[in-house]
Amino acid sequence: MSLSATLSRRAVVAAAALALVSASPVTAQAADNPYERGPAPTTASIEATRGPYAVAQTTVSAASVRGFGGGTITYPTSTADGTFGAVAIAPGYTASQSSISWLGPRLASQGFVVFTIDTLSRYDQPASRGDQLLAALDYLTTSSSARSRIDATRLGVMGHSMGGGGTLEAAKDRPSLQAAIPLTPWNTTKNWSTVQVPTLVIGAQNDTVASVTQHSEPFYESLPATLDKAYLELAGASHYAPNSPNTTIAKFSISWLKRFIDNDTRYEQFLCPTPRATTISEYRDTCSYS
Repeated sequence: MSLSATLSRRAVVAAAALALVSASPVTAQAADNPYERGPAPTTASIEATRGPYAVAQTTVSAASVRGFGGGTITYPTSTADGTFGAVAIAPGYTASQSSISWLGPRLASQGFVVFTIDTLSRYDQPASRGDQLLAALDYLTTSSSARSRIDATRLGVMGHSMGGGGTLEAAKDRPSLQAAIPLTPWNTTKNWSTVQVPTLVIGAQNDTVASVTQHSEPFYESLPATLDKAYLELAGASHYAPNSPNTTIAKFSISWLKRFIDNDTRYEQFLCPTPRATTISEYRDTCSYS
């Protein structure tokens, strides 16, 4: 073989080796994040009223289920990315699912199956609402028309007011959950030291129903110091801030759910270091997250 042919062959081999090395980090990254869904996030993408996924909805009647009052399932229409994590969301005292309905499309369009539920009674207390959130997740993953779209190992809970107190109850009772987000939560129980679920507590600075000094703040502080947790206080907001579209609630809820349900570290940038914004009066956290 001539010298020129030998050099040419070596160049081809070197180029192939370089291509293999260059490709390996991408392969490794995909293997490290098997639950990652959707494009790389930006501030604009998580603050948008809709994410990258088109969504559809189905209604679940109270008569067709046990343990909760029915609700609405909102889910991504595409199955190209495989299965998705799922979230059940409970309303507050005397409220129905309509009071939290905006969260369904907002979260589902970012790549989740979302179940906004009605409770058995509008007067149910937090412990009952926690049980109902778990019953809703069980129905969602085993019997619902959306069950084939869901990864039953990647589940979370949210709720407003007594539904927020119920969120903490559900997290305490089912440590296998991946994420919990109580929204201006109310509960007479103040100690949540046994919770093992990554928890984002969202309080409201001007809440006169579940004041942050009596509810959100002690809830957060009682969570284990070793837990992945954060406390966000909405500046100038009332107890009812979660009942209408709120960009700050959406942005940080999406980031929390993505980080802990999808194990998507691309969203950690929005949680750590401690975020600063005029819409936030206080933020506490345990960065960096495990």
